[in-house]
Parts: sequence; structure tokens; C-alpha cells
Amino acid sequence: MTPERRMLQAGDPAPAFVLTAVTREGRVSLDDYHGRNSLLIGLYRGRLFCCRQIVQLGATQEKLKAVGVETHAVVNTPAERARLFFEYRPSRVLVGADPDAAVYRAFKVSAGEWVEDESASQWPNRWTLQQFQAVLVNPTGELPAPLNPMETNMALNAKDGFQLTEVDEQIAAAHPTQLVGHFLIEREGIIRWRHVEAEARVTDLGRLPSDKEILAAAAQLQR
Repeated sequence: MTPERRMLQAGDPAPAFVLTAVTREGRVSLDDYHGRNSLLIGLYRGRLFCCRQIVQLGATQEKLKAVGVETHAVVNTPAERARLFFEYRPSRVLVGADPDAAVYRAFKVSAGEWVEDESASQWPNRWTLQQFQAVLVNPTGELPAPLNPMETNMALNAKDGFQLTEVDEQIAAAHPTQLVGHFLIEREGIIRWRHVEAEARVTDLGRLPSDKEILAAAAQLQR
């Protein structure tokens, strides 16, 4: 793997970021936590079903606070649109907006690209639409049965009565294959644990770290 494609690992310094806050006023940055608290940062897709997952992360956040770890989520959506998402699904987690996906690139969380020929695919950097649609997911357990990612997004939007706008279509077009990443960063700014969605294989799409996995990683910071 070439240096520019190398994914960040435990022991690497976390890249700095400054983002517009979505769930409160002002901005949020890595420097806000430096020397004060450890941080779990989750980089999510700018979709309504990812907002559901951020809401679920709120329960983990309360447990992380008990061991000195703050929680911050990022969505690759303009702040104004993201605020509308969270009107449908209010979140206790602090969220930042990164519509250009600059933080995702800095943390080396793959966005991939579409290719037409399966022989040219190389997960997680290049994949076909057929490979993507062959995966069945039910990320929040709300659906009667798993669907492919695109159908899942449409079904959950319909469940909430959420109407897509041109802005949403533009977001989807700009980041159609963005994966989700979680990073646990100690107070001095060093990554100590990471989980990148489907890093090894396409069939792991939709599998995010559990509450138990995150808390076990946080416990290691206390040793």
C-alpha cells in the first residue's frame, strides 16, 4: 500500500480538524480535547440512517464519560442540512459538519470509487455497483428484513416521512461510497484504537463497532 493510501493505525498522531458544530453553536476541534480528555470520534455518512446510529452512540457516550472519554461524531453534510436530520432524530452526541469530507481523508477512511468491471475492483478502494448492492444490511434493526444499502436508506427515510431534496441528492452523489470510521484518541492526540467499516471485505458493510467493543477499547486507556 502506497504511503498516501496507508490507513492510520494505533500509535499514529490524530490529524487536526476544525468543524462547524451541528448540535450546538460554534465550532469544534481536536484541540478542544488536547491535554484534557480522551476522545472517541466517529466519522459517519451524511444520511438519515447514520443519524440513527449517532443517536444510538449517545448511550455509549454516557458510559465513556465515566472513564474520561468524550464523544464526537462527524457527518459529511452541510451543517444546515444536518441540523434538519437531527430534528427527526435528536442526538446527545456533539456533531460536526464536514461536507467536503476533509476529515475523512485526513483519517484515511476510504471513500472508494465505482468501477464497471469487477476485475478492476479492489476493496475498499474500487468496487462495482453490483458488489455494493449484493450486501444486505439492517443497521438499526428496524426493518423487517435486511435490504441492500440503497434500499435501506430509502426505507428508513420513508419510515420517518423524510423527503429528499436536491441538496441530499448532491450529498449522495459527492460521497456515494464513503465508509464509516471510529477512532479512540488519547488526550495527547495519539490514536490508540480504530475501527473502519468493511475494511477487509464488502460483506461487512453496515457493521459498526458495538457498545461492548468501544468500551473495551476505552478501558485500555486506563492501563
